[in-house]
Amino acid sequence: MMKRKIGIYIVMLVVSSLAVTYGQGAKSLKINEVLVTNETNYLDDYGVHSSWIEIFNPTFGSVNLRSCYLTTDPNNPTMYPIPKSDVLTLIKPRQHALFWADGNPNRGTFHVNFTLDPNKPNWIGLYDANGRTLIDSVTVPAGIPADHSYARVDDGAGEWVIKGGGDPSNYVTPSTNNRTVDKNTKIEGFKKYDAFGIGMAIIAMGVVFSALLLLFIAFKLVGSIAVHLNKRNAMKAHGITDKQEAKAKSIGHEEGEVFAAIAMAMHEYQQDVHDVEATILTINKVKRNYSPWSSKIYTLRDTPNRR
Repeated sequence: MMKRKIGIYIVMLVVSSLAVTYGQGAKSLKINEVLVTNETNYLDDYGVHSSWIEIFNPTFGSVNLRSCYLTTDPNNPTMYPIPKSDVLTLIKPRQHALFWADGNPNRGTFHVNFTLDPNKPNWIGLYDANGRTLIDSVTVPAGIPADHSYARVDDGAGEWVIKGGGDPSNYVTPSTNNRTVDKNTKIEGFKKYDAFGIGMAIIAMGVVFSALLLLFIAFKLVGSIAVHLNKRNAMKAHGITDKQEAKAKSIGHEEGEVFAAIAMAMHEYQQDVHDVEATILTINKVKRNYSPWSSKIYTLRDTPNRR
């Protein structure tokens, strides 16, 4: 009975922790980029230019959008329920999900049942599964040029800008990072101050040797503690309290051969490795199928009779 209660408590704890983790993950989602007027930009899976809404997962764990809601009316938070049965609603860490605001939900999970109006501000909200808690929202201003998006400067950042046009650093970026970095400043700094990599080699070797030294110290300490505990247990087993007496009698100073013999004995006992063989012999009759085609008696000649 007690084991059953403990099992029930463990299951309840696991379920509650998973629920809390899911809730915390969903509450961290961000509306990341919105394009209202799509004339020559990204095509959907039907080859149609439609408005789209990008959602970003800023966490380092996967988050599922299922059962959440997208809406353009704060008085109707459950306008578009995101279906539960689509595996693609799971957003990987630091990745994006793209929804098409084309008013055709029959085209698939990522086609919502509302559209965006380029002539007026568009409020967009993302609600959690209960339809009451607002996860994130944004108001896209009116009059944004065609094929320009309203996006965060960086993924999940608080500042919003209008992206688009011919500037390579300001491209519209559906389903990808809002800021594309084409170089690494740290690598550039190493190239500038350490062109031949000598400093990097010294740092790398220093890290490796430091780690080896720490490992040596750790194993040394563990070994010393083990020896000390072994001596103390041996003194307790022999009823000796004086360390000098124990040292004189070599208590706790067994040779390596003793430990080897004990280890081998334990191995043989546990693995049943021994030389005692079974004394029961079992003789099974060999059965062979008879066939006249393979019988040797048909290949022998008859022995002539003597008269």
